[in-house]
Amino acid sequence: MLRHLDIRDMLIIDRLELAFQPGLNVLTGETGAGKSILLDSLGFVLGWRGRADLVRAGAQQGEVTAVFELPRGHDAEEILAELDIEAEDGELILRRINAQDGRKTAWVNDRRVSGEMLRRLSNVLVELHGQHDDRGLLNPRGHRVLLDEFGNLGDHLTVTRGAWKTLSLAQKDLATARAKQAALKDEEEFLRHAVGELDTLDPQAGEEAVLDAERRRMQQAEKIAVDVAKAHQAMSYDGGEGQLVDALKWLEGAAEKADGALDEAIDALARALNELGEAQGGVEDAIEGLRFNPHELEGVEERLFAIRGLARKHGIAADELGPFADGLRDKLAALDGGVEDIARLEADVAKAQSVYDAAAADLTAARSAAAARLDGQMGDELAPLKMERAVFTTDVTQSDAGPDGRDIVAFTVATNPGAPAGPLNKIASGGELSRFLLALKVCLTRDQTGVTMIFDEIDRGVGGATADAVGRRLKALAGEGQVLVVTHSPQVAALGGHHWRVAKRVENEVTLSEVTPMIGDDRVMEVARMLSGDTITEAAREAAKSLLEM
Repeated sequence: MLRHLDIRDMLIIDRLELAFQPGLNVLTGETGAGKSILLDSLGFVLGWRGRADLVRAGAQQGEVTAVFELPRGHDAEEILAELDIEAEDGELILRRINAQDGRKTAWVNDRRVSGEMLRRLSNVLVELHGQHDDRGLLNPRGHRVLLDEFGNLGDHLTVTRGAWKTLSLAQKDLATARAKQAALKDEEEFLRHAVGELDTLDPQAGEEAVLDAERRRMQQAEKIAVDVAKAHQAMSYDGGEGQLVDALKWLEGAAEKADGALDEAIDALARALNELGEAQGGVEDAIEGLRFNPHELEGVEERLFAIRGLARKHGIAADELGPFADGLRDKLAALDGGVEDIARLEADVAKAQSVYDAAAADLTAARSAAAARLDGQMGDELAPLKMERAVFTTDVTQSDAGPDGRDIVAFTVATNPGAPAGPLNKIASGGELSRFLLALKVCLTRDQTGVTMIFDEIDRGVGGATADAVGRRLKALAGEGQVLVVTHSPQVAALGGHHWRVAKRVENEVTLSEVTPMIGDDRVMEVARMLSGDTITEAAREAAKSLLEM
């Protein structure tokens, strides 16, 4: 529960310290005195999003500190464990500073934390409620969440959300497979024709370079074959070789009479004939190598051009035709095997759908049961609030499937027997709405422990016996913990176990807000003021005493 609230330099508060107590704590004061500032300051230290201009004019920064007392096992302990923070002696101190430039810093037990962490803590520390509730009571879109919390349906939700995720993934996989199959089906004719062409041609890696070199060799052979043949003819016996042989014979015949003068010439000529023979052999080898069938050139060129043409057709290099063909074959295999894959994925979707349907049906049944319990508890709560003839109904209707099931939940009310039911904020009057919301808040938070409940003018629009009934329900609720009430109702104020008055004062031409504990005769006077206004009569004083004594 909230034990202390220390506010410095926030709006029109310069310095304020409040020590709240267990039970029903009431705050009273005229409109505009600053009661809402207390709630704004408390909301600030709890990380709630609110107005930005909180720092008091002329101050460098505003600061709020809130001290909470936590019973053992409080839900806040789990959040604190994430931060490695301990609540020594069950005490939790929240402090937050708002600088003039808008920067905000926060601490929990002197450990720096984020605003988001404050908001998480606030969810288990404080419940704030007003006639214009901002926590989902009046917004039908939040009713399903509230019913799930009331019914403790977290496990059902976990199962349903898991089933929905599995179903969504299975549906996505099936849609992807179908889209892929459709795309492949559209290009099936091209795939089969292209694979047929590639299979027929069967290009090999590096084949283009080999064919190109072979073609160039044959083309060059055509150009040099005639010259090589002429050279071979010139070196043959009928040409240069014959003349050298004749010259060698003549020289050898003359050598016997030349006394060695021709020996060197004869040796050189013999060597020349040997060299010429080797040259003739090389030329003959070349002639043999240059010899080819013209049809062979035609075949080489035809295959080379076919390979290059297919490569251009597919926009790839010739050496990539083989891997490209493999890729096309894989697509065909996927196309041929896609039917089986889709059948398998359809079975997966059907199975996931069945699991989700069962989970959603269980969740619907659990919600319907929780709705019946909530309606029963609401009937019990409305009776002592002078609304025993009103009917509260939690409607659970079917809608489109989603991660949270198939249900739409709406709180409806009928204020009188036979009157049509409708949404809370459209059917109930201001005073009726206050009581409906009080009863609903009590039911929805019945199982929460260690939570400070704050009601901001929940009694607006009611008076007399009805206001007394509202006050008594608040007092009963406070008997189980701590309740803070901002009220204009003297009946509610008189039932408070602890009472503070919020008022304005002017100091050095500056308007400030102050909070004063109402004890003894001061409290009688405050309740009397609430009964009669600025002019407090003796009758008002006696009425105030009577209310307080009751």
